[in-house]
Amino acid sequence: MSILVTGGAGYIGSATVDLLIERGEPVVVLDNFLEGHRDAVNPDADLYEGSIGDAGLITSIVQKHEVNACIHFAAHTNVGISVTDPGKFYANNVGEGLALMNALRSAGVLRVVFSSTCATYGEPIRIPMDEDHPQNPHNPYGWTKFFLERILEDFDRAYQMRFVGLRYFNASGATKLRGEHHRPETHLIPLVLFTALGLRESISVFGSDYGTHDGSCVRDYIHIEDLAEAHWKALGYLRDGGKSDFFNVGTGRGYSVLEVIEAARRISGKPISVKVEGRRAGDASFLVADATKAKEILDWEARHVTLESIIESAWKWHEAHPEGYKK
Repeated sequence: MSILVTGGAGYIGSATVDLLIERGEPVVVLDNFLEGHRDAVNPDADLYEGSIGDAGLITSIVQKHEVNACIHFAAHTNVGISVTDPGKFYANNVGEGLALMNALRSAGVLRVVFSSTCATYGEPIRIPMDEDHPQNPHNPYGWTKFFLERILEDFDRAYQMRFVGLRYFNASGATKLRGEHHRPETHLIPLVLFTALGLRESISVFGSDYGTHDGSCVRDYIHIEDLAEAHWKALGYLRDGGKSDFFNVGTGRGYSVLEVIEAARRISGKPISVKVEGRRAGDASFLVADATKAKEILDWEARHVTLESIIESAWKWHEAHPEGYKK
């Protein structure tokens, strides 16, 4: 029996595929390579290029490989583009996500681990944020994940499709083999490290007047190795008969944009020029997880809890792969 991993050529998906294969799981990857990379796919995984909205392809994969669970990563994730082109995000993340769930249900696959996000919460009314925090996304990206969460809840009630939705915070860091390579890159840590490598002239800080200790946004950075482990734990939870639920995945520690830049200076030993700009649409000021529920129910807890260890792993990968994956 195999696990279907959609978006398994992406940043978090590829690291999770590696972990699953290391744990002896047969894995099938489905990716359209709009944002993922062939070089990021573990060679021991069966690989298909195609759309998650292609019901015929999903059915064929399920039948051929005896798929009994799906880990669903495939989605557009660029918050800024979601604001300027929301139609693209709703069509892909919600429309094709719904088509995937219908195809899985029809093919008899009733266990799903869903890559959700803390962006479904919006601006926090309390810190840290637990799973009962009100959900009011501040950007279309967050709304697309919010709507697919509601679809999964309805599929659970109507079709007994059991799911775990992992609301993770800022994915970061690198493994020995897998690192961050987006087109375009918008995430803070790789952009800071690109500046250290001389690939950029400066790093932009969007907003210096937030209600945080230094005026810049604060985020909870969670290492991709810890995210991969969370997906593994969630899969085991469903296999053991666990009920559908949502879990935060974070460290419970928050670091500001300026703290990230300073840590990158220390680790790289390079000067990093900063350009302060106005606030960016859709950004919340402070996002930090309360991951107690994941610890108590999934037996999961982050191991990479310091900003230095996360940035150091990313720095090693970007030094070795200054242009990312080959193609």
